Amino acid sequence: MALKGIKVVEMLGLAPGPFCGMLLAEFGATVVIVDKIEPLMIEDVLGNGKRNLALNLKSPKGVKILRELVRKSDVLIEPFRPGVMEKLGLGPNILMADNPRLIYARLTGYGQYGEFHKKGGHDINYVSLSGLLSMLGRKNLNPMPPINYAADFAGGGMLCAMGIAMALFERSSSNKGQIIDSSMVEGTAYTSSWIFRSQKLPIWGKDAGENILDGGAHFYNTYKTKDGEYMAVGSIEPKFYAELLSTLNIKNSVNDQFISDPESQKEMLSNLFITRTKAEWDKIFEQVDACVTPVLTTEEAAAYPHNKTRGSFTVSYDGKIAPTPAPRLSRTPASSLASQRPPRHGEHTEAVLSYLNYSPAEIAKLNKEGAVYVEAKSNL
Repeated sequence: MALKGIKVVEMLGLAPGPFCGMLLAEFGATVVIVDKIEPLMIEDVLGNGKRNLALNLKSPKGVKILRELVRKSDVLIEPFRPGVMEKLGLGPNILMADNPRLIYARLTGYGQYGEFHKKGGHDINYVSLSGLLSMLGRKNLNPMPPINYAADFAGGGMLCAMGIAMALFERSSSNKGQIIDSSMVEGTAYTSSWIFRSQKLPIWGKDAGENILDGGAHFYNTYKTKDGEYMAVGSIEPKFYAELLSTLNIKNSVNDQFISDPESQKEMLSNLFITRTKAEWDKIFEQVDACVTPVLTTEEAAAYPHNKTRGSFTVSYDGKIAPTPAPRLSRTPASSLASQRPPRHGEHTEAVLSYLNYSPAEIAKLNKEGAVYVEAKSNL
């Protein structure tokens, strides 16, 4: 795999950090999660295939262990507010002095400096400050956050993983590590670059929900079917729009696509799509190149013929649907870790300490003193 041999330390956090670590792990990196002595109440659903080391970082001995582990690692993923790691004596000035080749990735909402850099926040806050949220929503309704996808995962974990990969590549020639300042506000804005830069194009220029790509057009929208499901219509180009009109037996002229009243046209399509079920419309458009597809549930997506042929989904250790890694590399492909259960709290503490040359007696003493938490024996 592409990242085989790369050792990653992931400081336990929520959503973006674990996703960043998951991306690296599924492309071959060995990832050790540094957990707290007291376990989080929220299950880490992205921890599959990683190892869990439970440390008390308020203890000098816990800090010493982390420094020893990072000294033998390539990457540190750190998701805390600015200043937290420095207070623990684990800031980049210390850890990179221990290991000059370390890639120290700091993944935060607002970045390492700026007026908001020490404030708390969530995906909705980062998306709002990025400028993207103002463009998301239906006509005459409040802006609608895209769950917690845009900032936590697209602009957060994914871009941070990309930064790590680039820093590792640069290190191959310089033999030096570096610090990554990964801000979810900036990451969200950056992944939205096309949206920002295309504002002068004819597809924009109106209020949210009234433009071509945000629900304002009848030919780029979703429509309810007879069984309460939905079809997605994306017939933008004239050739696709012509196929849509022909398949639905609509007498409109292709030339009227952009000048006709969008609300009346949406009503017309709504009245047509409600007459058949999603499965019936899917069958009808199966052989038609009109950019019309069914809106699939997660279960349906995994079983859909195209996705099934490509193996786009797999089943996790607990029977849930999990996407397989993307993109696909021809020689060094990733491997899904979803079939492996997430590590238990402190499950690999003993194994990691053994890897750091601690004896069984020393490990037992550290556990008794509360510097670490040992859950069970395992192999690193």
